[in-house]
Amino acid sequence: MFRKLLTISLVMMIAQANLVFADSLNEDKNMTRTDICKENYKALFNGEALSPNGDDPEIMAILQKYIFGEVFRVGELDIKTREMLTVTSLAVQQTLPQLKAHINAALNVGVTPVELREAIYQCAPFIGFPKTLNALAVLNEVFKERGITTPLKSTATVNEDERYEKGLALQEPVYGTEIKDSMKGLPDDMGKDVARFLTEVCFGDFYTREGLDIKTRELLVVGILVTTGNTSVLKSHIKGNLKVGNSKETITAAIIQCLPYVGFPNTIAALKTLKEVIK
Repeated sequence: MFRKLLTISLVMMIAQANLVFADSLNEDKNMTRTDICKENYKALFNGEALSPNGDDPEIMAILQKYIFGEVFRVGELDIKTREMLTVTSLAVQQTLPQLKAHINAALNVGVTPVELREAIYQCAPFIGFPKTLNALAVLNEVFKERGITTPLKSTATVNEDERYEKGLALQEPVYGTEIKDSMKGLPDDMGKDVARFLTEVCFGDFYTREGLDIKTRELLVVGILVTTGNTSVLKSHIKGNLKVGNSKETITAAIIQCLPYVGFPNTIAALKTLKEVIK
């Protein structure tokens, strides 16, 4: 009798849970893009979207409903990953006021200070150090305003004499010798130095750091390259993403996440490049 009652009770609990889940799905389906926009905006910025105030409320309404009510629903990326991609794209573009807003938003939805720092550090091999330092100045300004002590803890894992070896250990399984091979034949064999720099700096100094795993790093590089519009390098890094375990669906969603920040031409070019790779 006890077993029978327990079974009936469990069945009822499962049925009730399924009803709640179904109601949640129906509620989500019934939500307009305006509803979804307001929900996401509140989580990110602790404020109310679609304000009638300001000098240009019309374009802000178009922007907010498009980004937070539509683009944020494409694919299965979690909100933390979306914000790290957004921060990366804004750092690359040097749109510093918007970068500051989204650094705050990223912290609001659970991205850690170390993750944010690593996301911006990761830009340096692709956009150069001056722009990276500009973005870091904004990041540290936000940290100070929020009472986060700087400098953050070190996440370096390699010694000076290990940079090439440890960098190559990460680079070669994913990218082989394509850069080394492409640099052959330059005057005085100076391409050899460039290939070494890439291994030591991009992979040895940055990819070896703690704070972000290799899958996240590679996904953020997709965001960097969509933003710069460099489709030839993007093609290589899409292949790299697939090799480290990011699915084609995840890569597609990451590219589309950049769309409102970089525009349609760069995004469509990136999606065409993705299609070429996954064929």
